[in-house]
Amino acid sequence: MVNLNRRQTLALGGATFLSELLLGGAIASAQASDTLTIAYNVNLPSFDPTVGPSAVNPTIQAIYRAIYDQYVGQNPDLSFAPGLLTKWGWNDDKTKAWMDVREGVVWHDGSPLTPADVVWSLERAGDPKTGNPIQFVWGGLGNYQIDGNRVTADVKQFDPTLFKWMAFLTGYILPKAYYEKVGAEGFEKKPVGAGPYMVDEYQGNAFLRLKRNEKYWGPKGAFDTVIFKFVPDGTSRVAEIESGSADVTLEIPYEEYDRLRVKPGLAGVCEPVSDIGMIFITNVEKEMLDENVRHAAIQAIDKDLIAKKLLRGYATPIATLEAPGYEAFDPSIKVPYDPELAKALLAKSGYSPEKPVRFKIQTTRGFKPKDYEMIQAIVGMWRKVGIDAEIEVYEIAKHYELRAGHKLDPMAFYNWGNAIGDPSTSTGFAMFSPSPHSAWKSKDLDDMIGPLWGEKDEAKRIAGWKAVDKYIAEKGYVIPLVQYSQPIVYKASLKVTPNATGALQPTLVAKA
Repeated sequence: MVNLNRRQTLALGGATFLSELLLGGAIASAQASDTLTIAYNVNLPSFDPTVGPSAVNPTIQAIYRAIYDQYVGQNPDLSFAPGLLTKWGWNDDKTKAWMDVREGVVWHDGSPLTPADVVWSLERAGDPKTGNPIQFVWGGLGNYQIDGNRVTADVKQFDPTLFKWMAFLTGYILPKAYYEKVGAEGFEKKPVGAGPYMVDEYQGNAFLRLKRNEKYWGPKGAFDTVIFKFVPDGTSRVAEIESGSADVTLEIPYEEYDRLRVKPGLAGVCEPVSDIGMIFITNVEKEMLDENVRHAAIQAIDKDLIAKKLLRGYATPIATLEAPGYEAFDPSIKVPYDPELAKALLAKSGYSPEKPVRFKIQTTRGFKPKDYEMIQAIVGMWRKVGIDAEIEVYEIAKHYELRAGHKLDPMAFYNWGNAIGDPSTSTGFAMFSPSPHSAWKSKDLDDMIGPLWGEKDEAKRIAGWKAVDKYIAEKGYVIPLVQYSQPIVYKASLKVTPNATGALQPTLVAKA
């Protein structure tokens, strides 16, 4: 018998009613062995995985990877593998790139995937007019040529991470003929990909139902039907899995994970992922331009206490935007917890617990386990040294909107995903002024980062990024907090392969 507390019952009631109404009984069929229901933590704003703010939301990639295929594949341990490209590389002087397109692949509408689709997708991604958030990566190639199944291109601007990006955000191939026929609006109404699952039905903010692609070129999914139920509230996701209305869920509070994973009929896995929790600092208001204030805010945070107590040991404190496992991770960069030093720094600028510096900090609530509670704890630590921060809660979509317009509050919590582990996609995009994903924008940092984008000597490139990370720590331009472990709870009748990218892909769930 399932026992739920009152709050969980209320949370489940609305979700179950809505699901029954929209799914027409699909909840009941979730018990069937050919249907997998995932209580998911975010909604799906768009079906286009290559343009708009949602394209760079790491959390949505699990859905995109189910529907579409990427140029380059990626295994759960972050290693790369053939995808829709079977081979790829550069010529000796890195003035040309080449790619071999997989043969025999068909789109969901039955038409063949061709090298022309690859070229069209790359050209579209590199065109600033299309709205790809990282078009400056894709725009580094041009003058594409097709010879059989091989695509070649001139390198207009060398980017050492180009082929890594082909397994990462916006690195998806779309069907040229179909997209040009139906347009952006038509594609949203009826998306077509080449991935392991096809869109069957979608109800915005409620659910997405997928059907297995029986003509998929790779390993078939274990389930005929996959349902993503959009359940942003963490308490509601707990209720979904505990009641049996969902087969698997993720990103629930760690104490609930510890409770649920030992319950009869349930199991769990919680492994480190490439996501880190961090606080952006926006250099717009005068308070953040004061280096004493920035360093005091950093020194006053007891990251070890947060990781051990609040996050129950399911997190690793970090001092830079490079987490363990990233290529440029430098364990020698350390920022100790020192509240007395924080007080002394604030005193230099005329602040104290009796006369605190005041600013706002934004955060999500329930997007990541204990995100809001973590910021609450940090604000409490700050208050003791002379920082009075006001918390504002926002949805993750609002964060992207504000960040793109350089309108974040002086500080803003964010969960940064870097599934390819390259420093350019962590420190680089988070801290380089021209990047739409940066909050701190200053010439000193740009002068250090700029030359690294096209550095052809790999050892020199990584050393350069380590120097950037050290400089950022010395200046206090951002506040790295922790590397996360991702809690996943599922029915004991299933087997879930944890994915270090954090993407809970349906193809990584099987019958036990």
